[in-house]
Formats: sequence, C-alpha cells, structure tokens
Amino acid sequence: MTFRKGIEDIKVVRNIKLNARHFLLELLANDELPEILPGQFVQALIINSPTTLLRRPFSIHTVNYGENTFRLLVQIRGKGTLRLSQTAVGEKLNLIYPLGNSFSLPVGTDVLLVGGGCGVAPLLFLAQHLEKKLFKPTILTGWKSHKDIFELEEYQQYGKILITTEDGSEGEKGIVTDHSIFRNPMNKFHFIYCCGPEQMMKSVAKIAKTQGIGCEVSLENTMACGFGACLCCVTPTIHGNQRVCVEGPVFNTSELGW
Repeated sequence: MTFRKGIEDIKVVRNIKLNARHFLLELLANDELPEILPGQFVQALIINSPTTLLRRPFSIHTVNYGENTFRLLVQIRGKGTLRLSQTAVGEKLNLIYPLGNSFSLPVGTDVLLVGGGCGVAPLLFLAQHLEKKLFKPTILTGWKSHKDIFELEEYQQYGKILITTEDGSEGEKGIVTDHSIFRNPMNKFHFIYCCGPEQMMKSVAKIAKTQGIGCEVSLENTMACGFGACLCCVTPTIHGNQRVCVEGPVFNTSELGW
C-alpha cells in the first residue's frame, strides 16, 4: 500500500439500504487501494442531478484491503444524496480520495467514541483501527428513535456499545450527552473522539476539558473542492483560520478553543 491521492471512476458493487434516510455504498477500486486513515474522506461528483453542481464530501466508513473495497455511509439530505441513494450496482462514481488528515493515536488504552446520527460515519473505521492497535474503545451513539439505529453488530465487533434515543425507545433516554456515562467519573478514559452536530461536539469537548481528557472532533463543514483551493470550509482555530479539508477534518478541541 502507498500513500497517494487521486481522482478515479470507481465501480459501485453494493448499495445497501439501512433505513429510510441512510444507505451504504460499497466501492471497488480499480487498482490497489491507497493507504487510507481513519477520519479521511472522499469528494464525490454526483451526476444526473442538475441542481448538484459541486462535489460532496463523505467520510470513509470502512475499508477492506483484502477485497480492495471501501464503504461510504450516506444520509439522504437533498437532491444530490437522493440521487446517490438510487445508484445502481455497476454504476461508477467519480471520487477524489483519500483527503484530509486523520485521528491520532492516544496515550493510554481506554478511549470513548461519541457519534450523533450520521456523525457515526467515520467512527466504525476508527474503532476497527483502534482495536487492532490494542486500544479498548467504548462507542456511544445517539439517535432520535430505535428506528434510526443501524449497524450495531458491526460496532460491537470492536468495542462496548452504549446508546441514547431521544424518545427512550432504546438505550437511555435523551440526547447523546445525557447518557449516564457523562455523569460518572470519566477518569478511566484517556481520550475522546467525537463526530456529529457541532453543538453536540462542543458539549462533549466541554466535558472532556472539565475532566482533563484529550478530545478530537471531526468537523462537517461544507466543502467544494476538498483540497484547499476554494476556502469555503475555513474554520477559526487558535492558529488562525484553517481549511477543514486540508488541516482537518480532524482537530483537537484545544486547537478550536472549545
């Protein structure tokens, strides 16, 4: 495997519907997959969607080097992602990948992964990576209802699963930061990784800061190019404005001033 970025037409080999709003695209690379790190993403060109002019960013959800495939987890939000949900097996998707930086490896073995809704997208690959490196992930996911939950069995392969639902239909009732794990001493965790709505990530970052635990988040800023030219994804940091698609999408929350 080599580190490289490129633009490629990649064949869709599976389109898996998870629920009414989420689906997985499994993609088969033409050549040997490049080295892909947890937290990296693709920029996808969506064809046959006249109102979708710019590429869309999607986190890399899982990677299977043995089969030369990887998966994208997509939430249907507009006409572009609706078109993607209708992609047929055998169709090709034009991607620029792998883009962005990656999650770091923590000091200490016990780590907490926190995802809200489609924010779980980069966390399965991260959990797989951490488990191989002999870390002990606890994975906390937040959902609106049990009807929205997917892939629990996949996450359970790599760590302990905790759940919240806003209606209380599964796991603990409330938003993800209402989970009782945040009301108990958090000292057993050496690091927290988080992805989801910005307010949720800020709340998790505040808890981490209060308890002296390092925290990284994956930002979901709007991106057009994916390689730092258009500057539409810039975010303020303690180092000045930085491009989420290049210097991120993963940032330590201390860099963001959260």
